[in-house]
Amino acid sequence: MRVVDVFNGDADGLCALLQLRCVVPLVSEKLSGVKRDIQLLRRVEAGAGDQVTVLDISMEKNRTDLLRLLEAGSEVFYVDHHRSGDIPIHANLQALIDTQAETCTSLIVNQHLEGACTAWAVVGAYGDNLSRPASALASTLGIEGAEREQLERLGVCLNYNGYGATLEDLHYHPVELFERLSAHSSPQAFLRSSDSTIYRQLELGYQEDMLQAQAVTAHRQTADSAAYLLPDAPWARRISGVFANQLANSAPQRAHALLNALASGEWLVSVRAPLENRCGADELCARFPTGGGRAAAAGINRLPAKCFEEFMAAFAAQWG
Repeated sequence: MRVVDVFNGDADGLCALLQLRCVVPLVSEKLSGVKRDIQLLRRVEAGAGDQVTVLDISMEKNRTDLLRLLEAGSEVFYVDHHRSGDIPIHANLQALIDTQAETCTSLIVNQHLEGACTAWAVVGAYGDNLSRPASALASTLGIEGAEREQLERLGVCLNYNGYGATLEDLHYHPVELFERLSAHSSPQAFLRSSDSTIYRQLELGYQEDMLQAQAVTAHRQTADSAAYLLPDAPWARRISGVFANQLANSAPQRAHALLNALASGEWLVSVRAPLENRCGADELCARFPTGGGRAAAAGINRLPAKCFEEFMAAFAAQWG
């Protein structure tokens, strides 16, 4: 029997798997990638008796390969909070799907495990820009003040590491990052260990990239929405997600879109719905090829140059 763990390379996917393997420490093959590499199941070959765990990637975008694995006899445990489409009914599939705006995969796993490794769920939720549920969960553990701020910062830095057009843009491969983090029973233990140099390197990279992002002004802005254009550069691709989250937090009544220029002439798009109305981002992005995500935060992997003005108009109209 083979065990294959497939997870999104951002903070939420990482922290969901950290919780699971803390409770059930199976030896497994691990497959991940940059945050936008969401069709990961197409790279999985598994058959009868094999166990496949899938965390924080859209079932809608992986449906064909999910059905292929189920028909081959694999047992699949699928946990996610993105658009799912119709969930297959199959004896070999256990699916925990919750698309509510105030949840994420780490929080779903925490509930499934009845709080066995809650501190990692706190980090994952902070990384997914869910400050309110993350803080509420931290309070149940008595985590306050400086300790809470450190877990929040760790979540942001782990999330920052997942963004990029290719793995070469990242500071750490998500699988390597998982292996280093999983050597510790909790995020607090990790931060006290010699492995915390990873966190310090990510924090330094985050600060350097964010300084460059702060110099970028809005391309178009209204009271309801703002769009920013970022250059074709590694720092801009790395910072796009966390910069979008920061903008959303600073203006919770406004929707935000970040468009990264790509060498192909296309655009890599990140969209954040207003924090005061966390809905519509997935609907907007799904109108365009390679678009998807969840109600509060979504994206388009390759927006054709010819669709730039169409997207801008649709973005402004969505929250106009």
